[in-house]
Amino acid sequence: MVCPAAPLLLLATTLPLVGSPVVQASQPGQSQAGGESGSGPLLDQENEAEESVLVSVYVHLDFSDKTWPPAVSRTLALHAASASSAPRPLLTGLRLTTECHVNHEGYFYCTCLSGYQWNTSICLHHPPCQSPDNHQPCGCLIFSHPEPGYCQLLPPGSPVTCLPAVPGILSLNSQLQMPGDTLSLTLLLSQEATDLSWFLRHPSSPNPILLQPGTQVSVTSSQGQAALSIANMSRHWAGEYMSCFEAQGFRWSLHKVVKVPLKATDVARLPDQLSISCATSPGFQLSCCIPSTNLVYTAAWSPGEGSRAFSFNASGSECFVLAVQRCPAADTTYTCDLQSPGVAPLRVPISITIIQDGDITCPEDSSVLTWNVTKAGHVAHAPCPESKRGTVRRLCRADGVWGPINSSCTDTRLLALFATAKLLQAGQGRPAEEVPQILAQLPGQAAEASSPSDLLILLSTMKYLANVVAKARIQLDHSALKNLLITTDKVLDMDTGSLWTLAQARKPWAGSTLLMAVETLVRSLRPQDQPFAFSLPNVLLQSQLFGPTFPADYSISFSTRPPLQAQIPGHSLAPLVRNGTQISITSLVLRKLDHLLPSNYGQGLEDSLYATPGLVLVISIMAGDRAFSQGEVIMDFGNTDGSPHCVFWDHSLFQGKGGWSKEGCQAQQAASASPTARCLCQHLTAFSVLMSPHAAPEEPALALLTQVGLGASILALLVCLGVYRLVWRVVVRNKVAYFRHAALLNMVLCLLAADTCFLGAPLLPPGPRSPLCLAAAFLCHFLYLATFFWMLAQALVLAHQLLFVFHQLPKHRVLPLMVLLGYLCPLGFAGVTLGLYLPQGQYLREGECWLDGKGGAFYTFVGPVLAIVGVNGLVLAMALLKLLRPSLSEGPPVEKRQALLGVIKALLILTPIFGLTWGLGLATLLEEVSTVPHYIFTILNTFQGVFILLFGCLMDRKVQEALCKHFCRAQAPNTTISLATNESYILEHSKGGSDTAR
Repeated sequence: MVCPAAPLLLLATTLPLVGSPVVQASQPGQSQAGGESGSGPLLDQENEAEESVLVSVYVHLDFSDKTWPPAVSRTLALHAASASSAPRPLLTGLRLTTECHVNHEGYFYCTCLSGYQWNTSICLHHPPCQSPDNHQPCGCLIFSHPEPGYCQLLPPGSPVTCLPAVPGILSLNSQLQMPGDTLSLTLLLSQEATDLSWFLRHPSSPNPILLQPGTQVSVTSSQGQAALSIANMSRHWAGEYMSCFEAQGFRWSLHKVVKVPLKATDVARLPDQLSISCATSPGFQLSCCIPSTNLVYTAAWSPGEGSRAFSFNASGSECFVLAVQRCPAADTTYTCDLQSPGVAPLRVPISITIIQDGDITCPEDSSVLTWNVTKAGHVAHAPCPESKRGTVRRLCRADGVWGPINSSCTDTRLLALFATAKLLQAGQGRPAEEVPQILAQLPGQAAEASSPSDLLILLSTMKYLANVVAKARIQLDHSALKNLLITTDKVLDMDTGSLWTLAQARKPWAGSTLLMAVETLVRSLRPQDQPFAFSLPNVLLQSQLFGPTFPADYSISFSTRPPLQAQIPGHSLAPLVRNGTQISITSLVLRKLDHLLPSNYGQGLEDSLYATPGLVLVISIMAGDRAFSQGEVIMDFGNTDGSPHCVFWDHSLFQGKGGWSKEGCQAQQAASASPTARCLCQHLTAFSVLMSPHAAPEEPALALLTQVGLGASILALLVCLGVYRLVWRVVVRNKVAYFRHAALLNMVLCLLAADTCFLGAPLLPPGPRSPLCLAAAFLCHFLYLATFFWMLAQALVLAHQLLFVFHQLPKHRVLPLMVLLGYLCPLGFAGVTLGLYLPQGQYLREGECWLDGKGGAFYTFVGPVLAIVGVNGLVLAMALLKLLRPSLSEGPPVEKRQALLGVIKALLILTPIFGLTWGLGLATLLEEVSTVPHYIFTILNTFQGVFILLFGCLMDRKVQEALCKHFCRAQAPNTTISLATNESYILEHSKGGSDTAR
């Protein structure tokens, strides 16, 4: 086969409505003219053939040589070429290029025939016909005037097929994509291409859908190559994929069909399971319905004996029904086996339970819906009303009593909007056009919402729209924003008991979803529609646009109850104005929303202790197309009762479900004398105020006492180190004294470092983002724990001496064990706490460089301390028993008085050293406790360094003797008692008691 030569002439042939056709030659330069851009109704050439008239046909002439025939400059008759005897070029062929029809409104629909196409310049200025059968780009255009024009010959291709040479090859990894797979389409280009786009035509829709980058779609391009990738394939991505691009002056389109099998969740069963009494219902029907797809499915039921199977189409789905005419004698599982060529069969089981005599059943109930007799422990199913999709379920309890009705019925129109919004986020469609269209339909859907499923689907639709707007940076006009606010007002006004409570039982974070969606969408108002104000019973919005010059401070007020005011200082706005950037500030008040948010409280907040004013204030700043979250804002929430806590809703808390947080916000005293809750926050988001009527007021005296006690302890511990520097060699001459003083010295070092770190921590910037604050909290945790573990080491050494009087401890073994216990154990506790709770945001206390008192981090400190205090208490009790028995029972009155004096002195010495006063910390952990335990705990423990200096160091007889020798050069009187003296005293009385007993 030889392809014809390139054409030398295109003849425009006009076909009159009446009479014989006349062929006219047109000038070569005029044949390519196009008409002006026009618009008109779409042409359906099959259904409206009687309303359109063929007015012209453009023909393609092929000549045997390249000589231009003079006859073509004038009108030709069809027989002229053969009648002349003069040598002329031989006309070798005549082919049609373009057909033009005119419809009843006067618009010309000009279609290119095979091998021809409108060039790009004409295609861009005229609308396409969009015929369902025309997949060729620029193959049919609409003209408003009968101006001459013709389709041009496409570049020649193969000499065998004579098809045009498409400058590209489209390939895909597999035509059959399994659910969950990733589709890969690759376009290899042989010519330079521009204006490349990807489209998907669904089996049930004639119009192609634009594909853009989204959560599932990714598009890449490089020199001579372009690729489309779609992750997590499903039935929503089955259809004909098209790659459209411009090259060589023409518009090209390449196609690939992709098929995706259904999965089990795509099949709707009615019912899921069934319990039936053969005596009352000898027959029943089972059905499995599948959505429309480009795969052909057939259904086979098993068992199928005594049954009749049939199918029908309804509302975009195909249902396969099995009419069982004979009730089975025993429990049976019916299977709907869905098969398609080349695809693994999909089996859908439906369990049938037969009610036998004596079984407990729930009676027939026709109060709202018709519920047949159902066996106890089984769930009965009922279909949803028309225009709704889902099932209605009702449990028959074990005692034969019907449970509550659980409906998942959802409006089909709302489900369609939800599916469109979800696919927009995934990458299907044109967000700038479709988002306002969906928002325009939401108010009506919100007004008709009648079930928790409707509410949840509506909120999910708003969430997807917000995600699309934020990613694509779409600007909404005032009408779209009004539709959003009307929808939000209706949602907030929905009945709490019948809708919100049941919806929150399924998804407790539903209110947080609404807040996130509204926050994102309201700041997307386009600048030309500002200023903008809108007010509804539950929604109040004010948006203002500022140019390069703006007022010193931005302030806004709302006439709510209580009244609400907000102010942003000018110094927070000044850094945003650069190079003439316009600033948009949007303030939104939402009523009732705070009662719909989950009761989640972050660091520094208590559960179930708070009331809210019923208002949530949302403030956002947009500079150009960028949103700013940092900025100082001052808010007055009106008169409030109780202790206010300024909070904001942090969507990142509680694994993304959201919660109230105090980070970056603090309450301030209002200028007026009225009890106004004033909040100062360093960021912009959704704010409110929590009132805690039982919160204890802050005690400045307690904070001052803490600082004074820590300062005194630090000085006392420094003095203790100086004393040990002078007397160390004198007081550690035997093993028992060495162990005791070594433990006491390490205890002093750890407590000195811990008190210094704790006292200086308030000077550091708080928050988990401050490395210095994190380091201070970690060091305080480790050093305080090390102090207690050295107390434990000292107590264990004393317990060994009490229990094993004649057994001596080797120094080379005991001292390394004491070091491991005193430093390695607390380091392990502190490190594990940091690694476990810091990623969860529960490590630091709000506004402080110390462990979070409301989470598990604080108890990793309290737990070991209380355990050590308990062990030290047992050792103290053991020492007291050694002192009291047998001296108090067998000795003379003088010895009894000496024993009692030893007990009292032992209590004075061992209690502060072994940290038993920290046991009072249990009282401070109780809620609604008075301030008295706090004062006692603060005094006893902040002054612990002073107690250690007095009772652990200076009251030791050997220390006193060494100091007197160093300073006074005299013998100190032996009238004091030390820990070592007590140990000797206890041991001597133990031996003496034993001898007396003999």
